[in-house]
Amino acid sequence: MAKILLLGSGELGKEFVIAAQRIGQTVIAVDSYPNAPAMQVAHDFEVINMLDGDALDKIVAKHNPDFIVPEIEAIRTERFYDYEKQGITVVPSAKAANFTMNRKAIRDLASKELGLKTAEYRYATTAEELRKGVLEVGIPCVVKPLMSSSGKGQSTIKTEDDIEKAWEYAVAGSRGDVVEVIVEAFVKFNSEITLLTVTQNNRRTLFCAPIGHRQKRGDYQESWQPARISDKDLYEAQDMAEKVTEALGGAGLFGVEFFIADDGVYFSELSPRPHDTGMVTLAGTQNFNEFELHLRAILSLPIAEITLEKTGASAVILASENSSNPTYSGIENIAALPKTDFRFFGKPSSRPYRRMGVALTSDSLETHVEEVVERAVKAAALVSVNP
Repeated sequence: MAKILLLGSGELGKEFVIAAQRIGQTVIAVDSYPNAPAMQVAHDFEVINMLDGDALDKIVAKHNPDFIVPEIEAIRTERFYDYEKQGITVVPSAKAANFTMNRKAIRDLASKELGLKTAEYRYATTAEELRKGVLEVGIPCVVKPLMSSSGKGQSTIKTEDDIEKAWEYAVAGSRGDVVEVIVEAFVKFNSEITLLTVTQNNRRTLFCAPIGHRQKRGDYQESWQPARISDKDLYEAQDMAEKVTEALGGAGLFGVEFFIADDGVYFSELSPRPHDTGMVTLAGTQNFNEFELHLRAILSLPIAEITLEKTGASAVILASENSSNPTYSGIENIAALPKTDFRFFGKPSSRPYRRMGVALTSDSLETHVEEVVERAVKAAALVSVNP
């Protein structure tokens, strides 16, 4: 059986470890703080600063894994190329992990090298450069750190007065040691989707049914599957996703995000791992959830097909206060609901708007997705996170 070094141990990593445990794999979970969610279910764990390349080298040498699976952005990803030379498989590949941990690399690959349709964009390393970029792409526009996740540091500029504040917020929300932001023209989209894309070693690329989602503060609040989009838009998104994942190489599951607009599909972002909006697959919407698909692709286990089994939705359960020992109330209320489930991530501390869990609902494929989403939102509201 394989030994997997998981770099990043949040809620997505936890579900990945559970999937790996179920088929007998060994996982060492790594993060910058103890008792992270994935550490609670892994065989072993390490606490290090993953931006410290020497510390990362020592952990890799100590455990000598078969696979290195990144789960977060704040990693010294340039070391991955050396690990590949040592015979360790980096998931999906060293190139994929290195490119996608930084929005600059993946955006330039998609737009300049592959010619995919994206929002107009500029980069900035100072507040003055940001001001210049904003004036070039136009207002309104969106500002994001080059390295961040879950909407951290992301804001929308609606007037010139917002520029300085957006710069400070982006820098504060940036992960890693890259002080640079991307400013994007605002796309007048009708919906946003995540297309979970599974690349396999020497086998065809597979796609999950599209997942819709709603964001607030740059982070997803609800997601649902399937998202209703036209066949034309779906084929266009699949074509873009296959092109960009093929260019990055390797095997695994990618979360590829798109805007669906009147004039077609726009590539937005890509994560080389399970996606937070894909937690809806924990509701049994597919024959394999996104974590099982990621694992099977990594291990070169053949995936015959991905089938849509149910309509489903997820809604986040958020903390409202800071706490070093969060507890939960209202569990019996959500547990009593039909066709409803929940997950608490086991995060050892809370802060306002931190994602602590998720409510999951499902129904038959004939059920209107709006009904399932509404039920998920109501279910999530029944649970309180207490200090």
